[in-house]
Amino acid sequence: METLQGRLREQIAQRREAGLYRSRSTIESPQGPQVKLAGATYLNFCSNDYLGLAAHPRVVERFQHAAQRYGVGSGASHLVCGHLVPHHELEEALAEFTGRDRALLFSSGYMANVGVLTALLRRGDYVFEDRLNHASLLDGGLASGATFARYAHGDCDDLRDRLVRTEGKGVQLVAVDGVFSMDGDEAPLAALAATCAAHNACLMVDDAHGFGVLGASGAGSLEKAGLSAEQAPILMATLGKALGTAGAFVAGSDELIEALIQTSRNYIYTTALPPALASATLESLVLLREEAWRREHLQALIKRFRVGAQQLDLPLMDSTSAIQPLLVCEADKAVELSRQLAKRYVLISAIRPPTVPRNTSRLRITLTAAHDEQQVDQLLSHLADCWRH
Repeated sequence: METLQGRLREQIAQRREAGLYRSRSTIESPQGPQVKLAGATYLNFCSNDYLGLAAHPRVVERFQHAAQRYGVGSGASHLVCGHLVPHHELEEALAEFTGRDRALLFSSGYMANVGVLTALLRRGDYVFEDRLNHASLLDGGLASGATFARYAHGDCDDLRDRLVRTEGKGVQLVAVDGVFSMDGDEAPLAALAATCAAHNACLMVDDAHGFGVLGASGAGSLEKAGLSAEQAPILMATLGKALGTAGAFVAGSDELIEALIQTSRNYIYTTALPPALASATLESLVLLREEAWRREHLQALIKRFRVGAQQLDLPLMDSTSAIQPLLVCEADKAVELSRQLAKRYVLISAIRPPTVPRNTSRLRITLTAAHDEQQVDQLLSHLADCWRH
């Protein structure tokens, strides 16, 4: 007879045998272009701290002052007594920055995506998702009770054909990443918005990896695509990447936000973010607006890295974002390449199934505004040496 303990033991053994076992590294320093691990200093090329704000002195100081004033914990959910002044101020600032009526804070991007989709959709509705969407969008769609379908990656024609078959049969919602987290490419948002408008579907964009980085002001993928709140009614973005803190928000119409407050279980039944964290994020937002050089410098580093990789014949995937995947294919080879780089004190994670499809394992290289040109050149040199051997 199978036991739970036996099942768990078998699952772990299977992961090890397939080369898919995952382990954690314990970082001993703040996030930055260099981090300390087991007493040694590593070049860090796997962080999502795209603008280098996670340990910025002004953000840290704002956090400390807010903790002195409001304490560490929020004490309860937003709807009980956990909605403090910094939460309210951050929601208003995010709504204004993104050009939406209102914004609503969630404890994580995963909770936000699942919370939105399960609150807005029901049996008889339809949700269509890009095949390479983040797991949180996929899980939210599957949990919503709506009929769930995945269209070919970035393929508006495939999406249109699916929408045509279900138009008029229930609410149709299309959910997509603005920037795909493992491939680094951008969704064709303008074309998707036009397709949705033509077939009375609602567009939801998860801009976790575009917000703060893309667009003239850093407002993200929707700003870059020139889409209005009417064309893309539901925007989700995270605070733990470009803004360097933690949590997430959903922005949209007054009706959307009010409906989520009333019906999203992931919002209603969760303790609110620490108020000091919300206050620190307000400072990150100020820095995002004041220091456009961070985005400009990051774009210059991306270009430098891609040109260098092309000269070295390294098989980068097609991405112009801060996410620069190096395609290795086999999981065991990706792990070994990551290990070889670690021996050179370069920290880059190997990404394997089930996070990515079989035979597409890769090194997920991420660049940040905190890196400099010399560090990028060092990365290219180490990659070239390890790739040859």
